Amino acid sequence: MKRERLGSRLGFILLSAGCAIGIGNVWKFPYITGQNGGGIFVLIYLFFLAIIGIPVMTMEFALGRASQKSPVKLYQALEKKGSKWHIHGYVAMAGNYILMMFYTTVAGWMMYYFVKTAAGDFSGASVGQIKTAFNDMLSNPVSMVVCMGIVVVLGFGICSIGVQKGLERITKILMLALLAIMVCLSFHSIFMKGGGEGLKFYLLPDIDRMNKIGVGNVVVAAMNQAFFTLSIGIGAMAIFGSYIGKERALMGEAVHVAVLDTVVAVASGLIIFPACFSYGVEVDSGPSLIFVTLPNIFNNIFLGRLWGSLFFIFMTFAAFSTVLAVFENIISCTIDLFGFSRRKACIISGIMIFVLSLPCALGFNVLKDIEPMGEGSTIMDLEDFLVSNIILPLGSLVFVLFCVSRYGWGFKNFMAEANEGKGIKVAGWMRGYMMFVLPVIVLVIFIIGIM
Repeated sequence: MKRERLGSRLGFILLSAGCAIGIGNVWKFPYITGQNGGGIFVLIYLFFLAIIGIPVMTMEFALGRASQKSPVKLYQALEKKGSKWHIHGYVAMAGNYILMMFYTTVAGWMMYYFVKTAAGDFSGASVGQIKTAFNDMLSNPVSMVVCMGIVVVLGFGICSIGVQKGLERITKILMLALLAIMVCLSFHSIFMKGGGEGLKFYLLPDIDRMNKIGVGNVVVAAMNQAFFTLSIGIGAMAIFGSYIGKERALMGEAVHVAVLDTVVAVASGLIIFPACFSYGVEVDSGPSLIFVTLPNIFNNIFLGRLWGSLFFIFMTFAAFSTVLAVFENIISCTIDLFGFSRRKACIISGIMIFVLSLPCALGFNVLKDIEPMGEGSTIMDLEDFLVSNIILPLGSLVFVLFCVSRYGWGFKNFMAEANEGKGIKVAGWMRGYMMFVLPVIVLVIFIIGIM
């Protein structure tokens, strides 16, 4: 079967960035930036993004482009005979499934809140009522399952149309709309009365705040954020590498994706911090910041319903761009494994994802007594831990070792593939760093995550 192709370089960059840009960018990046010393944290984060995120992403792109396969089959095309590297392909496929088992539910929350805000359901509501609304949503199994189901059906429906006509076309629209909405919301927030204090807190380097937290803790937080922000380690980037030609060198493309991902992360802070400081509210609580604090702020500002609707459609687009990218990975793996048509792979994968996502959607209500990680934990917490703390870092470690080791694909082959085409290239001097330092950093991230 002839491999499908992306229609344009812009489509490739927006798809890869869409996969990387997720809900974590929008609430987690601003929150940990503010907590870890503002501008100084951003500088440390950018340093780690350059030395960890971009090299690993370049490797994933190269593996995909060289093999022309999905993660589940790419090793078979590149490994030496008798090797066992391909076992990781099945782990990567499982990682995509586990990620979607909880991410579809969270994407459903965003959609639910967009509809509620646009309908004016929060207009005039008190702080207590808005807090209750979030808890009511979680405790209602029907709305949780319906919203998750809509995300699954929409996602696989778009992917079933094809790579160019469905996935690429819709992701371009989603991403360009996301960037436009982000600019509008940022300008609106920055010019709020008292918003300047929020910008100072967010962007000005604060050595005292960093010292209070501890320089080591700030460095670890920046390293973690730089690693996790790009969705590397489960082959989500390898799949887009397999859909592109040899016109561009891959490190340059990884830089473009990382820049776009960082722009969205930084801009989300420009949206959130001025608004929070303007209304004197805390900025240090992830989900409740989005579902409780911000709806209260939108309630109190001029045209709040409009700004609130824009914010939640922005969040929906951020979540949905990741959903589409990972669904495409799952579909491609299914096609490579079983030889199904795209349509059949979409139907089977869609049913499986819906069924596997039920425990998470019901984990806040019907199954709330299941606390897999101790008191107060949910099924979502376990699934998130498995992906974020185990599958992503260990997967990245395997990709790195496969690309640099003579027992794997080998650095020469990796470098030749990555450097084909125009743009920023992998330099010969990077070999020592990629062979000996990068694997150690990724291993450290894994150990910190487990601890």
